[in-house]
Amino acid sequence: MRRENHTVWRGRLRREEAFDWHGVRRNSTWQQHGGRRGQPQRSNAAGVVGVLVGVSAVAVLAAPVVGWVQEHAGQVVDVNEDDGVKIDGVNDTPTFRLAEVIQHDRNADRKWVIRGNAVYDITDFIACHPGGEVILRACGSTIDPYWKLFSIHDKPEVRSILDGYYIGDIDERDLTDAGEVDWCSVNGLEDGCIVDPFKDDPERDPRLIVQTAKPCNAETPGGLLNDFITPVRLFFVRNHLWVPDIEEKEHRLSIELSDGEEKSFTIDDLKQKFRKHTITVTLQCAGNRRSHMSQASANGKTAGLQWDVGAISTAEFTGVLLRDVLLASGYDVDKACSSSPHDEDADKHVHFCAPSDTYEQSVPIQTALNPTSDVLLAWEMNGESMTRDHGGPLRAIVPGSVATRSVKWVGKVRISGEESQSNWHARDYKCFGPNVRAKDLKPEDWEGAQSIQEMPVQSAITNVVCSKGGDNGRKASLQGFAYSGGGRKIVRVDVSADGGQTWQQARLKGDEAKGTRRWAWTLWDIDWADEQLPKDGRQAEFVVKAVDEAYNCQPQTFDATWNFRGLLGNAWHRVPMPAES
Repeated sequence: MRRENHTVWRGRLRREEAFDWHGVRRNSTWQQHGGRRGQPQRSNAAGVVGVLVGVSAVAVLAAPVVGWVQEHAGQVVDVNEDDGVKIDGVNDTPTFRLAEVIQHDRNADRKWVIRGNAVYDITDFIACHPGGEVILRACGSTIDPYWKLFSIHDKPEVRSILDGYYIGDIDERDLTDAGEVDWCSVNGLEDGCIVDPFKDDPERDPRLIVQTAKPCNAETPGGLLNDFITPVRLFFVRNHLWVPDIEEKEHRLSIELSDGEEKSFTIDDLKQKFRKHTITVTLQCAGNRRSHMSQASANGKTAGLQWDVGAISTAEFTGVLLRDVLLASGYDVDKACSSSPHDEDADKHVHFCAPSDTYEQSVPIQTALNPTSDVLLAWEMNGESMTRDHGGPLRAIVPGSVATRSVKWVGKVRISGEESQSNWHARDYKCFGPNVRAKDLKPEDWEGAQSIQEMPVQSAITNVVCSKGGDNGRKASLQGFAYSGGGRKIVRVDVSADGGQTWQQARLKGDEAKGTRRWAWTLWDIDWADEQLPKDGRQAEFVVKAVDEAYNCQPQTFDATWNFRGLLGNAWHRVPMPAES
């Protein structure tokens, strides 16, 4: 029997299974492997682009592969997006009884999955899976309902990767008349449903603008970003997986030092043994304003969540300094901070890990341990216990850095001489030139690229109110925010009403931000009188750009900074003048 197209399975898993958290493997290299018995074997790849592109919409997306041609015993194996693997000269496709397939579950030496009625040996792909061992939930069963749940998997480039692990089909005796897998053909096999891992996610404020529901990624409407401190219910939500429900009393923070020493703390330990600090911090997703980059550049659409201006918020976070906790754990903080970057034996990075290493990021050790960096292990947000959606019961807060470094539900802090090799860190949150596309990249390109840490200067218009007032003519009032990473304060905000031909300076609002440096945004406003607005029937286009204390400024357009992942989009923000209200 020769497999042509996948038969999409619309049924249910063989047993009801709850999702749990599994680790993200840190080995991200593509591996070659042999087949099983007489199955088609994977041989050395010719022209394989082993790229693991982290897509911020969903945590468990496999890497895109552009084209894949392999040799098999002198025969050409062509992997295409629809028909899977076809081997010229081979007439009979191996078939497997369902009873055999289900034995290749997460505990077996070789781990198989079913898609449609096709069978795949994914054993050697698991280490490459950006979602880590979550994929083991489908072993010995079908991935179809999982792909339906995480719909971003169902793309040609992802199907091509899976087809590279194709080993055969389900025996016709285990198929229904409609060609679907007959789970009832195996005695004692239950026909249960998978449990939606997002079913216990917290409720969110309906005013948030949802980019994806599962996992939840939702931004704050620009019109609601007028308060210096963002209410927790309106703070933007950025999740890569479902939200764990962790009891504060049972949560443990593990400190792993580079010499092998370990120390464990409860949250009560942190509260009772260390001085408490409250820091005002703006967190911004690296992809904020991605939709603007997609729309305003001739380079085209970027990959990822198409955020507007609202993937940014500000809160007061309360906790203990990471530096203090490491000192109490016996770590020589001062030595680590003063070590030379050229010392190969020196500790250079601090890793923050979520439960079971499901999510992991790292920051340079000087960032984490500098006395003026204010890096926290926080349990409060705006004076209340940290909510689950925002990382409770314990979250790492890295002020001035891209928000992804502020790892939620942090359960482990590890000192290392190397950056994190998790796919979240090594294969995402990195920028390439405007001429580069994902298909051009090799693993060494990702390895050599600089990880995003501090955020560049940014600004946006969040509110425009226009009115027509009798003898005084038209009026316009604008509000917005400006922010720069690395603790750099905003020193000027320039606003234009004619598309950037002429400029006025906005008023910078005062605030009571807490911290050793400027970790929070600056809110601004400006009023325009009739004589300052364009005449002769021309429609006004408002434009804003900001300058920080190092005199960093925003680029005029996205063309020079465009990158296929749509990260760090900070060109001038433009808003057309609305009708009078």
